Amino acid sequence: MLKDCIFIDNAKEKGRGVFANQFIAADTLIEIAPVIIMPKEDRIHLDKTVLHDYIFEWGTDGAKCCMALGYIPIYNHSYTSNCIYIMDYEECTIIIKTVRDIKAGEELTINYNGDWNDDTKVWFDVK
Repeated sequence: MLKDCIFIDNAKEKGRGVFANQFIAADTLIEIAPVIIMPKEDRIHLDKTVLHDYIFEWGTDGAKCCMALGYIPIYNHSYTSNCIYIMDYEECTIIIKTVRDIKAGEELTINYNGDWNDDTKVWFDVK
């Protein structure tokens, strides 16, 4: 399930990103995307490829990893994101919901740490 109120476009200095083409209210379900689940051992190989930046840990114990489909890999990171992602382990999906109102033209972002306002440095900001 993918809402028609979003689109992919170029995001300054970040490659592509997901944007709103209209106002979106807080707590709106934006996307439910299926995932491809892989054993954690596969991550060793994936980490040597460009897919490294698009893989999520999967499961409550992090014993697996997954590749999300849909627009999920295109959402850019923000430490104060306007969306949150929720992993549904039973349905094998990742859900995107807004955490505040989104203006038309605004980029939708997620916090790669999991919580929408977690300021722990992510891998590409650690120096």
